[in-house]
Amino acid sequence: MPSKQRNVSGLALTLSKQTWLIDCGEATQHQMLHTKVKPRKVSAVWVTHLHGDHVFGLPGFLSTRSALDGSSPLTLYGPKGIKKWLELTMKVTGSYLGYDLTIVEYEDGDTFEQDGHLVTVKRLDHRFPSYGFRIESPEKPGALLVDKVKALGIPSGPIYRTIKQEETFEFEGETYLSKEYVTDAVRGPIVAILGDTIPCPNAVVLAEGVDVLVHEATFMDEEAKLARQYGHSTTVEAATLAKTVQAGRLIVTHISARYQGRDDEFLDEVRAVFKDSFVASDFFEFTVGD
Repeated sequence: MPSKQRNVSGLALTLSKQTWLIDCGEATQHQMLHTKVKPRKVSAVWVTHLHGDHVFGLPGFLSTRSALDGSSPLTLYGPKGIKKWLELTMKVTGSYLGYDLTIVEYEDGDTFEQDGHLVTVKRLDHRFPSYGFRIESPEKPGALLVDKVKALGIPSGPIYRTIKQEETFEFEGETYLSKEYVTDAVRGPIVAILGDTIPCPNAVVLAEGVDVLVHEATFMDEEAKLARQYGHSTTVEAATLAKTVQAGRLIVTHISARYQGRDDEFLDEVRAVFKDSFVASDFFEFTVGD
């Protein structure tokens, strides 16, 4: 449930030119008004599961995007049932979208390429079908070895771009392999964002070696039995996974309203297991990579 301190689930992942939403709980679009996130810039929505605190804001967001003259296509990814629910909701409410909406119902193990990023979907262990996403950014091109290029007598200019982009380049009648004058490509940032879950093998698969892991921690460790009863994780379980997979950073979310005003205590419990951790609050921002 929402509290005065936190709204329900809604996360924005801002890429170079587009933004993705991961889940869209009630009032997500209202919260967006307090951020730099623009509905027209959202190119994809990824829904982890169909519980209301993750989807009840979706019809409103999609309609507002249209009302704000959003005309670019949008792709909605979600588990089986999201297409039927959303199409019925939009039909009954007489809602009209002024852009092309593609609805993709994914299954466990599916992979997708969206806006140049590779997304892997795995089913998690919750009391309701719930999924997580591993989002891999494209490689970053290597840097030009300027001193080595200048040693050939090549002055700065358009040819520098050619060296970085093409397999070979020519200079004064000679052909050279570009890879010998550029550093190796760098792996792009990898992020894992998990829906509601208890600890499970697929969570490990999705989170292995990621730069940032976003994991629910609905309860503190003292409520471990209650967490298991409702299919949720604790602070200690989320932090233990981050430590196991050697994640770069951990961001815990989906925090029960019962802990309102106890963020410091909550954070201490997470960091006792995994130091590089953060407790998300509304409008919390984190930069991944450079």
